[in-house]
Amino acid sequence: MSKVTNIVVAGLGGQGVLKGTDILADVALRAGYDVKKSEIKGMSQRGGSVTGDVRFGDQVFSPMVPGGEADFLLVLEPTQVEPHRYMLRPGGLLITPDAVQAAQLPNKKTLNVALLGALSAHLPMAEEQWLTALRTGFAENFFAGNRKAFLIGRGSQKSEARSPKSEG
Repeated sequence: MSKVTNIVVAGLGGQGVLKGTDILADVALRAGYDVKKSEIKGMSQRGGSVTGDVRFGDQVFSPMVPGGEADFLLVLEPTQVEPHRYMLRPGGLLITPDAVQAAQLPNKKTLNVALLGALSAHLPMAEEQWLTALRTGFAENFFAGNRKAFLIGRGSQKSEARSPKSEG
């Protein structure tokens, strides 16, 4: 049985959770993995909780990450850490907005991409595969800012030890 990587992305409506999971699924597909994705939108259009699950590996049967089995929990809004912490497996990695310095980002709307960059430093996909997925995931006029945000996030993790951490 092959290892499946489980990722949960959580935030509020309008923060780019769904776009982030689309890009994550795209890059895993480009890297040759079997990919499954699911979303829970709720009242997302007015700032309600939004989550997206992405699972990839040699063979994935279900799109939903079971509670306590997420290898990575990427949270775009600090208030969403505690409601979703139960999804993270022991030793899993929690990535929150303080993983990047917001003042370095091209604008606040690129936080989701910056946090994908932070996540990317812990995944087996090549940087170029991520950049290709970003280029196809956004209109050309948004690519430069999102590329910069992604590289800021990716760089923020390269300076840290690669061991799993838990913030809280």
